[in-house]
Amino acid sequence: MRIIVYLLMKMWQNRWFTLSTLLGLTVAAAFAMSIPMYADGTLKRLVAKSLQEETKGLPAASLYMKFQSGGGDDTDLEGLAEADRWIREELPGRIGFPAEGFSSRMSLPMSTVRSADAKAGGSSRLVRMELAAQSGSTDFIDLTEGKMPRDGMQDGAAEALVPSETLSRNGWKVGDSFYYDSKNADGKTKRLTVRITGAYKLKDESDLSLAIDGKEKLDETLLVNRATMVDTILKDNKLVLDSAGWFYAFDLKDIRISDLSSIIGELGRLEINLHQKLENTKVNLSFIDMLYEFNRQSLLLQAMLFALAAPVLAMVLYFITLNAQQSLARQRGEISVLHSRGASPKQITLLYVIEAGILGVVALLIGLGIAWLMAKTIGSSSGFLSFVGRKSIPVGFNEQSWLFGIGATVLAVVATTAPIRGYAGASIVEHTQQRAHHDRKPLWQRLYLDVALFGAAGAGWYLLNIGQIPSVDQSEGVAQIQPVIFVVPALFIFAAGLLCLRVFPLLLRCWNALMKNRMPVTMYLTMTQLSRSAFTFYPIMILLVLTIGLGVYNSSAARTMDVNASDRTNYQYGSDIVLKAAWEGVQDEEDQNKTYYNEPSFGAYSMLEGVEAVARVMKSSVKAEISGKSAGSGQLIGIDNVDFAKTAWFREDLFPIHPYHYLDALGTTEQAVLISDSFAERYGLKEGDPIRLSIGYDNEPVELVVVAIVPYWPSLYPDESPFFIANLDYLYQQIEKIPYDVWLKMKDGAKLDPVLDKLADSGIAITQVDDARAELSQRRNHPAQGGVFGILSLGFLISLLVSQLGYLIFWFFTLSRRVVQLGILRAMGLSRGQLTGMLLLEQLLTTGLSVAAGLGLGSIASRLFLPFLQGGSVEGTRQVPPFRIVFEAEDMLKLYMATGVMLTAGACLLILQLRRLRITQAVKLGEER
Repeated sequence: MRIIVYLLMKMWQNRWFTLSTLLGLTVAAAFAMSIPMYADGTLKRLVAKSLQEETKGLPAASLYMKFQSGGGDDTDLEGLAEADRWIREELPGRIGFPAEGFSSRMSLPMSTVRSADAKAGGSSRLVRMELAAQSGSTDFIDLTEGKMPRDGMQDGAAEALVPSETLSRNGWKVGDSFYYDSKNADGKTKRLTVRITGAYKLKDESDLSLAIDGKEKLDETLLVNRATMVDTILKDNKLVLDSAGWFYAFDLKDIRISDLSSIIGELGRLEINLHQKLENTKVNLSFIDMLYEFNRQSLLLQAMLFALAAPVLAMVLYFITLNAQQSLARQRGEISVLHSRGASPKQITLLYVIEAGILGVVALLIGLGIAWLMAKTIGSSSGFLSFVGRKSIPVGFNEQSWLFGIGATVLAVVATTAPIRGYAGASIVEHTQQRAHHDRKPLWQRLYLDVALFGAAGAGWYLLNIGQIPSVDQSEGVAQIQPVIFVVPALFIFAAGLLCLRVFPLLLRCWNALMKNRMPVTMYLTMTQLSRSAFTFYPIMILLVLTIGLGVYNSSAARTMDVNASDRTNYQYGSDIVLKAAWEGVQDEEDQNKTYYNEPSFGAYSMLEGVEAVARVMKSSVKAEISGKSAGSGQLIGIDNVDFAKTAWFREDLFPIHPYHYLDALGTTEQAVLISDSFAERYGLKEGDPIRLSIGYDNEPVELVVVAIVPYWPSLYPDESPFFIANLDYLYQQIEKIPYDVWLKMKDGAKLDPVLDKLADSGIAITQVDDARAELSQRRNHPAQGGVFGILSLGFLISLLVSQLGYLIFWFFTLSRRVVQLGILRAMGLSRGQLTGMLLLEQLLTTGLSVAAGLGLGSIASRLFLPFLQGGSVEGTRQVPPFRIVFEAEDMLKLYMATGVMLTAGACLLILQLRRLRITQAVKLGEER
């Protein structure tokens, strides 16, 4: 108890370090827990989507087990009873989820039934029927006439039900009796008499109880009670059972990642368990493959998200270690006193381990709520630092979130207590000696780890460049970003940052040698201080380099992926909405393959609510002819240039001049045509050259004049086919009308359904709708896409927070440690303004250079590694328009603002510290704190 009280007092005495350590521990635990929580929520969303899609007309989570008789063997009634009991009572508990539907069925082989009342005027028609018992029959049928059958044999006959349709179709009536022949275990045929006591109809033909043996099966079934089938037919009459089946439809909407392994294991052993109870029982239908897919996607998502989060977690752990080192350095005197008074290094270490453990437990508990908020934040991400109010994913705690949270907390506690061993065994004399040698080069410089890490990053870039390591996995038909595209750049930025720090002292020495005695006093003191103790600034400098560098790279990566995918989709469709309307056509009397179309009213499109602009776009394959010679085939689109300018999507950097100039050129003459530059280069065409295009079924020739050459055009791909853009009205004057598409540019937030309803009311039938906005929304709402943006955004914010705190703590500790030095300088005659200028210059040279290095390295990493995302990767097999690396000014502004806040906070801190400085207190005998 005394130890706890002592620790609490010590933590209060060093409360700012304690709070910062607690914050670091909390962030590490919460961030680690949020990833499996998000993955668990996306699994639920994935399950919900899968459950809406039926496979073979059955619910997605369907399970069907069937026993099939081996032939003449006697039915194992004990095994049948045990298998039936186990399936009904134990299997649902083993699966662990409620059953939406269940049915079981036992049947004899189909037999040709003959009327037992033929001599008395009964039906002589021969019909093949099956004698069966089905569970829950009283629940899904309504009796239309007669009565329910009784158990056992009644007057030598087994009572059964048949559907009303079967009665009327076969000319039967309630009370008719039939002979049903079946074989016993000896292979001899035995005749049963079956009497129809009632007819029924189904309450709901979509009832899950009928999912396997539905209405068609029941139409050919004489339905008896279960007791009659088991006790009378199988046991007493010793007839051989043909088959037995059990069907389950489970509700998996509340499934979690932690449930997958147990259910997969249970389903994997299901057939073994069934065979042990009743031979020849197999699983005919299972949802284990769906669970495997859920598990695979969940593992891939978690692995990718953790790979993205790893640099940020490493930064948090580094911040915790840095904070612990500074805190321990501040408490080094106390530790030395404890050691000198008899405390062993193990006891001192244990003391700090207990303190870190207490903080770890508190951080884990606080982190629970923060992890929930983080998971929600990840789920609402639609881009880098862009969050929307979409329907939130169902987030909850699970075993994996606890596991990762505890693991991250343990790592953070280890990072907190790792430096203590270097302090615990030092006496006061050793402590004083160590202070005299604190400027020794760090271990990573002495071992050249920075060079080794830079070489590893270079090797990673080389393997990516030659395709040995894929940046995107397309094995499942859907592009999945590989974590390597974020891990290797992070390693590059870290290694290059370390190399920059290795060069930092050399730059200082070069500057001092160059300027010599020409520097002002404050600058001279600053440069001297940095030259002598540059190594003490390394921790905060590398933290800043990593924060800014990863911030630049991650923001550029997120923007690049989002913008290029959006550009590709917008270019593919050409506009927000592309509609194909049904055109009425009349066949040519002489040529049945030729059709004359009647154009529907185009005026109805201009009156649509929510539509900003509309354009006609006719597409047709054509044959080109230049100077009387064939020039191959291509793609022609006919447009109205003014409407097209208002409606189509253009990316200006694709064209040498603004695309509107090309549309203006198209309007200079009705015969104008724009052609692709690849076609023009191939045939040496220039502006003013004539060209003939053969269009339509009759290959009607149209004379055109080239007015401009363009590299790209919305919805057209120059690598696949040459293209031509001409005036639609002129084309229709030369040829019979060909159906055109209608491109719509929608107002922000406008819905498509009212537009389609309005067109339907106007008598325009739409046969096809292509919605670019819906595809973009679906892509951004994909769990993997949202997870990537969410982790990058959240990681960036966390790294900024960690860097800000690390920066303030570092300078607080540095100024506290240099109180005596500053007091001496003040006593020697330096004014407060000069001291302030000296320290501000010191901050500028360390923080400013770190920020500049981070910006530069982040930009270099983006240009080195982001191009690996193009060409058959996340952007699809055809990367048109060309891939571009995006640096968003808004993101850079946020980085600059964060850096400005950091520098301002540091400046305020040092000014406040200098205002508190008292010469008489600073220049004194005793231990320097």
